[in-house]
Amino acid sequence: MLTYTTIKELRKALHHERENGKTIGFVPTMGALHEGHLELMKRAKKENNILVVSIFVNPIQFNNKEDLDKYPREMEADSRLLESVFCDYLFAPTVEEMYPAPDKTNYDFGLLGNVMEGAFRPGHFNGVAIVVKKLFEITEPHRAYFGEKDFQQLAIIQQLVKMLQMPLEIVPYPIVRESDGLAMSSRNMRLTAEERAIAPKIYEILQKAIKLKNVLSPEELRRWTSDQLTQTEAFRLDYVEIAEDQYLQPVEHWNNASGMVLFVALFLGKVRLIDNIRIF
Repeated sequence: MLTYTTIKELRKALHHERENGKTIGFVPTMGALHEGHLELMKRAKKENNILVVSIFVNPIQFNNKEDLDKYPREMEADSRLLESVFCDYLFAPTVEEMYPAPDKTNYDFGLLGNVMEGAFRPGHFNGVAIVVKKLFEITEPHRAYFGEKDFQQLAIIQQLVKMLQMPLEIVPYPIVRESDGLAMSSRNMRLTAEERAIAPKIYEILQKAIKLKNVLSPEELRRWTSDQLTQTEAFRLDYVEIAEDQYLQPVEHWNNASGMVLFVALFLGKVRLIDNIRIF
């Protein structure tokens, strides 16, 4: 695995690979890698000649400075994991390398950017879009891989690529879970042992919820899920939403869309967790 910290050096290396007819699969991350990331990388490696991974904790997508400061940084451990999946190139730039000057670009994602995470974390998706566009321009991948745990982020990136007519394919990957059902996330390592034992209740409740879709309306199911989650005192709920799977708008009736997803975001201690499950 070759590691680059500058845009110029990485571009030069990847230009050489493309000239030799190699296809490039790209997995952008903020590090603190786990098996969910590795599954994305294995698929990217299988479907492309070259695997490129970036590790960059993007400061402009954090609303909370404490969250940014506490975000886990494990570069040595991450590098070993990347070697295990035969990563070809690691891009690990500094903030100064990525943002030599402030990027004031503003993206309008319309309805998609105003719900759920967009409502609770103002400016978050704009920061995501800025960094993802930069990374796509630097790596020029044929395919880029994103997990469905961050379902709304995936939808935003798909829309960004469409808006800017960027020549690459966005490949979604299903949520990877721990054996007890907790969605894998770098933030999980910040949970205390007691909190970690409670966290799987999120997925347990989501699984129970979708079994009720034939007897409850979307609003009734949303309220039922909220009630079940708030019964666990350790959970501090941000939102529960049932939305169609394209623009993630709330639905009133089950026949309002061809696909629907149940979303949840909550705090467990000081750690904010998100999860989702497809209803149909």
